[in-house]
Amino acid sequence: MFPHHREREQPIFSTRAHVFQIDPTTKRNWIPASKHAVTVSFFYDANRNAYRIISVGGTKAIINCTVTPSMTFTKTSQKFGQWADSRANTVYGLGFATEQQLHQFSEKFKEVKDAARLAREKSQDKELANTALTIAAPQDLSDELQSPPVMCVNGPEDKLFRSQSADITLASEKERIKKMLSEGSICEINLEAELFTLQDSNSKLVAALHEANANVEQWKKQLAAYQGETERLREQVSELEAHGGQGPSELLKDELTQSLEELEALLKAKDEEIHILQSKKAEYHEMEHERDEAILRLREMEMRSSELERRIQNTEQTLSNSLEERDRMDTEIERAIEILDIKIFDLNDLRQSLVKLLDK
Repeated sequence: MFPHHREREQPIFSTRAHVFQIDPTTKRNWIPASKHAVTVSFFYDANRNAYRIISVGGTKAIINCTVTPSMTFTKTSQKFGQWADSRANTVYGLGFATEQQLHQFSEKFKEVKDAARLAREKSQDKELANTALTIAAPQDLSDELQSPPVMCVNGPEDKLFRSQSADITLASEKERIKKMLSEGSICEINLEAELFTLQDSNSKLVAALHEANANVEQWKKQLAAYQGETERLREQVSELEAHGGQGPSELLKDELTQSLEELEALLKAKDEEIHILQSKKAEYHEMEHERDEAILRLREMEMRSSELERRIQNTEQTLSNSLEERDRMDTEIERAIEILDIKIFDLNDLRQSLVKLLDK
């Protein structure tokens, strides 16, 4: 995985729901954001100490909302809830299959909101501490301003320029790493959502196939029984025809013929049902093939992610070396400044001594 899990969000809770957004024109009607139930997940970014709600439908993000302490999730019915996102200037609505799923999402939302509030309070405390340090800093700066400035010294100026160039290079390298990580995370989220959908469809098809197989076995037994009954009735009809009886036998013959036709129609209907089940079985095999392809794509994505991790490790090593080189140059610059200060102080003493000699 990524070193120290930096620049990486981790899912902490997932559920499935129908996603809606408020109509921006009327601010009353709901507009479906997905044709069917999709995965809605809470993600935690340890680097920024932030929480987000993300839902991906197909190739686009339906929900991408950062949770803030001011947000409130409201239950409007037994299976529906909503919250407002002021940054996106919209209201999101979620329709759940059960009341329990709505309750679980509501509790998780409240928990994440409290965590976001604590994170903001810690951040504010840190800013207050930095402000206090900034207020105390001017006195030290005034002392530094009294020391003679460094003028026309080629060595330290050149090292200062190199240090600034290194800062610019490091900043651009960090931005490039962030972009690479964000692209990899989005692709991985899309693949995970697609795999989850395929697994859900696969489980439903497996259950339907087991039920269909059980029904087929039962229908086969019924079909064999109907076929035996049909053969028996045919034999009775043949016997009656052989005897050539009249009167009541003709009535019995008509009843047997009608029963035989009904059984044949029932056999035909059962054959059609068996044919439909066999076609569903073929669709199940197609879904299995699609699932295997999705798993293959996910493995390829994992390989690409591993390659990206390796490149990031190399880049971080380069950054670490650059930082060490910059620290070393800063140390050399400070040493050169100290030497210049001593030289300037000696020159001031020499100047004062010359002034005294001239006065005498």
